[in-house]
Amino acid sequence: MDQNMQKYLDKAEVLIEALPYIQRFNRKIIVVKYGGSAMVDENLKEQVIKDVTLLKLVGFKPIIVHGGGKEISRWVSKVGMEPNFVNGLRVTDAETMELAEMVLGKVNKELVQLVESLGVRAIGISGKDGKLLTVDKKYADGEDIGFVGEIKKVNIQILYDLLEKDFLPIICPVGLDDDYNTYNINADDAACAIARAMRAEKLAFLTDIEGVYKDPKDPATLISELTVSDARKLMDEGYIGGGMLPKLHNCIDAIEHGVSRVHILDGRIPHCLLLEIFTNKGIGTAILNDGAQQFYYGE
Repeated sequence: MDQNMQKYLDKAEVLIEALPYIQRFNRKIIVVKYGGSAMVDENLKEQVIKDVTLLKLVGFKPIIVHGGGKEISRWVSKVGMEPNFVNGLRVTDAETMELAEMVLGKVNKELVQLVESLGVRAIGISGKDGKLLTVDKKYADGEDIGFVGEIKKVNIQILYDLLEKDFLPIICPVGLDDDYNTYNINADDAACAIARAMRAEKLAFLTDIEGVYKDPKDPATLISELTVSDARKLMDEGYIGGGMLPKLHNCIDAIEHGVSRVHILDGRIPHCLLLEIFTNKGIGTAILNDGAQQFYYGE
């Protein structure tokens, strides 16, 4: 058999490997938290959006929740303001909030533009629209960090309406409190709250790390599947630190409130979403409930 024919047969194998996953997740909601380097690198940005549009076109119901921390920091510096963080959380005064909302709005519409250019209808909304995200003021270990919100209510009807009309919702993490003040929301928290409220089949975090490691200094200790109990144990034993700690708390919270599976993926790898969702091996860390069935076909 010539090499060209083998190449085409290999492609067919890949498509066949994806088939059970396409059947299993058809019409299911998947929330993608999009952030990190994949938002800054134009090539990676395009790959991620291609992945999400492919998920949409093969029958999934994706929802994108995006951050914009790096871009906000860039603009804060650009206008001569100093970025200020307390316990890893950005302090957001009124001036920073105004700038953050402008930057996040710009990022939001750029993503809409990309999705539309690939032939999928997208609508970009913020948590203010239709009171999608209602918040209370968030404190960092008792410290006031300004206009940073903790989500207390998600108006899921808006998202169901958009999905029903075949739109891909792209959500900017800004919300309102009961007095209609504007608050910045951590994008991980927003993705988690939306996935919980929608009882999503999957929640995928695109990050700048390969997944969860038993030993962060040793790449060989990457954990491809982790139960909630195992995740708690790793945290209790001090293996998990830094930015991964709140992320894992969010993952556990989502699973305990009805999300079937949470994935932590390296957004720097082109097409990481497709590789994790449609292949037998997967590439990141999948977190699932204790006793949940492993959903990998093949080996």
